Amino acid sequence: MQFHLDGFRTGDPAIAPPARPEAGGMPAGSATTEVDVLIIGCGPAGLTLAAQLAAFPDITTMIVDQKPGPLELGQADGIACRTMEMFEAFGFSEKVLKEAYWVNETSFWKPDPENPREIARSGRIQDTEDGLSEFPHVILNQARIHDFYLEAMRNAPTRLEPHYGRRLASLEIARGEEAGSHPVSVKLERTEASGADALEIVKARYLVGCDGARSAVRQALGKPLLGDSANHAWGVMDVLAFSDFPDIRLKAAIHSAKEGNVLIIPREGGYLVRLYIEMDKLNKDERVASRNITREQLIAAAQRILHPYTLDVKEVAWWSVYEIGQRLCASFDDREDDADDSRLPRVFIAGDACHTHSPKAGQGMNVSMQDSFNLGWKLAGVLRNILKPEILKTYSDERQAIAQELIDFDREFAKMFSARPKTSGNGDDQGVDPKEFQSYFVKQGRFTAGTATQYRKSSLTGPSGHQHVAVGFPVGMRFHSAPVIRFADAKPMQLGHVVKADGRWRIFAFEGSGAASTDQTVRTDPMRSLCDFLADDSASPILRHTPAGADIDAVIDLRAVYQADHQSLPRERLHPLLTPCKGRYGLIDHEKVFCPDLKTSTDIFDLRGIDRKTGCLVVVRPDQYIAHVLPLTAHTELTEFFAGVMVVTDQRIASA
Repeated sequence: MQFHLDGFRTGDPAIAPPARPEAGGMPAGSATTEVDVLIIGCGPAGLTLAAQLAAFPDITTMIVDQKPGPLELGQADGIACRTMEMFEAFGFSEKVLKEAYWVNETSFWKPDPENPREIARSGRIQDTEDGLSEFPHVILNQARIHDFYLEAMRNAPTRLEPHYGRRLASLEIARGEEAGSHPVSVKLERTEASGADALEIVKARYLVGCDGARSAVRQALGKPLLGDSANHAWGVMDVLAFSDFPDIRLKAAIHSAKEGNVLIIPREGGYLVRLYIEMDKLNKDERVASRNITREQLIAAAQRILHPYTLDVKEVAWWSVYEIGQRLCASFDDREDDADDSRLPRVFIAGDACHTHSPKAGQGMNVSMQDSFNLGWKLAGVLRNILKPEILKTYSDERQAIAQELIDFDREFAKMFSARPKTSGNGDDQGVDPKEFQSYFVKQGRFTAGTATQYRKSSLTGPSGHQHVAVGFPVGMRFHSAPVIRFADAKPMQLGHVVKADGRWRIFAFEGSGAASTDQTVRTDPMRSLCDFLADDSASPILRHTPAGADIDAVIDLRAVYQADHQSLPRERLHPLLTPCKGRYGLIDHEKVFCPDLKTSTDIFDLRGIDRKTGCLVVVRPDQYIAHVLPLTAHTELTEFFAGVMVVTDQRIASA
């Protein structure tokens, strides 16, 4: 963590100096407020977006929710490895790791072949494969995740705070000449007030609906959730219970012969356990509410499924019933779904507002947060005149495709989990083989960990023609971190942890051994030639897209990884661009150069399949996904990529 750049400051370095006295404020009554971004909904998606935007002093953000205050007890709890990587970018991964339950192994149970009325363990596996991420899969109450986001917002330069007790009453989007600078007009109803004081008018440049499965924003846009219900009722409850079930502190999938199925998810704190309990199959068009299922029925069902083991529930912290269903919007913004709509989007929906699914795969909260992590840096880039406005179209294109993959996975996973187990020798073709279910779980491990996402080729995701120079960094997938040593202070660390949620792009330059280049301007040392180009050439994307007066890494942050051991790398080999002078005092940034961790880990060049001869450039988006992979000498292609997405801010170049 770097601080003191603009002067010595005592206290918690995570608390940024306030950008303006009125940060986070909102006038009361019927006054009209103008903001850059209005977020409806303080769920995981809304808070992820708000925490991103709160980091930018020049962006005015407002987030509202109809609830009277912050969430106290959440329904979601599973946090995938990929989401932990994202939490690292927001600065609170350590807090989550310290408090959460770590899912290290998963066990599988089926009817005992000797006595089918009882259950027996059929398998026990590692929950995630080795090397998939530097972070584990963990379990933590959704409300605590909200707390961490709210703290990050309060500590940000804008001191952003939610406004509770406000319900969306109306939404209008002005078009054409009437649009003006703030084309989205919203009326908010204050639930604690009445009469004229109950309405507030907010005009926004952009609006994002993160307001759940019954989203008022989605309804205002006229976008239906399309899909089916599986007509199957499930109960879920968090309990403090005495049990002699041997895997009560492991994630466990249990199929009984005739009593249904249970998924056990141990919770944080050492004692609390979540149970997902299969109930009756619903009739066509029947809703689960009509069954009037009680918590006593849920407990009794769990006790029958766990037989011969006991489950003595002492306290129920929370419980609910739900029906499985998978539904999805055709698009995630205010453009037409089926037409070739050339308009730029002004209103977006994220999270449960545009996709719903069963909770057993643990993807709902994770995918929702990834939605708004994808959108936040794009909005910030457009509002700050760094990215071209057309980039906003990529949000719906990218995330709708990912949500469709989730729906397809969830449908199959829920079907297999709800099926009765096959028993040998009885000719049962309708059930599921427990071994088949376990194999499917293993096969889909990368998907449930959140690491299988791969964005398709677009203006933000380059072609894969140079993938061979870094086979372990697939274009369109998240930047898979690896251990390195920071050159300046010999600190062992994860390279991916330098990618913070600050809206900046990263170029990771991996040293080559000096291969010849067809570009005559490239000299013998490809790394120095790259730095010369980026520092001095008028075609340099860093020079073209960094505003005058800003630090050299304010938009594009260059990092270098050398092949040599950190003790043998001569400092004089470092180009001045890799030790830039920044801030009000022109202090040197010493933390941009890395070497392989040869003492405790596999060399990053071998671990990620980097061509040692050519070296490579890995361009990483602000949401930690790889936008492009190029040879170290591909200066022209690097310029062309950034020119396709960014605004030219160097006025000398713009006027040329």
